[in-house]
Amino acid sequence: MRLLITGGAGFIGSAVVRRAIGEGDDVLVLDKLTYAGNLASLAPAAGSPNYSFVRADICDRASVKAAFERFQPTVVLHLAAESHVDRSIDGPAAFIETNVVGTFVMLSEALAYWRELKGEAREIFRFLQISTDEVFGSLGAEGLFREDSPYRPNSPYSATKASADHLARAWRETYGLPTILTNCSNNYGPYHFPEKLIPLAILNAVEGKRLPVYGRGQNVRDWLYVEDHAAALLTVARRGVPGQSYNVGGRSERRNIDVVQAICDILDEIRPRATGSYREQIEFVADRPGHDLRYAIDSAKIERELGWRPGESFETGLRKTVQWYLDNPDWWVAIRSGRYRGERLGLSG
Repeated sequence: MRLLITGGAGFIGSAVVRRAIGEGDDVLVLDKLTYAGNLASLAPAAGSPNYSFVRADICDRASVKAAFERFQPTVVLHLAAESHVDRSIDGPAAFIETNVVGTFVMLSEALAYWRELKGEAREIFRFLQISTDEVFGSLGAEGLFREDSPYRPNSPYSATKASADHLARAWRETYGLPTILTNCSNNYGPYHFPEKLIPLAILNAVEGKRLPVYGRGQNVRDWLYVEDHAAALLTVARRGVPGQSYNVGGRSERRNIDVVQAICDILDEIRPRATGSYREQIEFVADRPGHDLRYAIDSAKIERELGWRPGESFETGLRKTVQWYLDNPDWWVAIRSGRYRGERLGLSG
């Protein structure tokens, strides 16, 4: 396949790039390199002759058009997005610009490109809109999000992702563009920007800082190892059906407090403190505004129809993640010393 991957220098995008290059695909990464984009995350793939990179904003129509014309992709994996709920609370305008307007530009240029294709090239082209379970809103104590669950976004971030999903569906229904949607649960793993719960907890712990947990840590998420998600996306790219959506989950529901405590227990084992447990650094803080209680994904459809299943349990994936951060300080020290130092985000109304 020839894969045009937007946001390929980000957390999930770089995992897809590394895996795709390893499987022999040709890849063009289109990334603006905002604070969360990191070329170091692409270093394992960058030496391949199958890899190329363009620094560009998905809202820049001329750059997007040029990327299509130059690279001639068979599949677009659209991952470029502003993606942190707390940041969307503080500054929603950037989320509307990138996630809504940027997706509109990508769809418009993909449609123009697809309409010029002939024969088999036109038949095999796909546009994958990669989204999140947060578009479905909040679950109670029971139930799972399925592909037909109603959209009920509760944050500026999830509202903009829902808007992008609806645009992708509309471009399929109105113009015939072969779009496919995926909605994933919370990702974790190597190369995760340290504003998110798991990497933040790991790094704060080893630096002797507090481990902030919102509320009483009762919010539940379904955790998905990022390498498993990358495998799922490439499976959809190869075998997914246009017009369909596929939920991708790890079948690993955990309360936030349980996640942080598990990180502490792994560190107690492999890098113990001089005295006491890392759990002593846990501190409950004021909850996030509009914090959804629970997300959980039913991934039966992608498992049944496309044969994908997660390869990591939460326990094995979390241990690999903790060890990766301990083994790769060069990747995260530069971030912690400059772009993001672990400060609280999302306090404004």
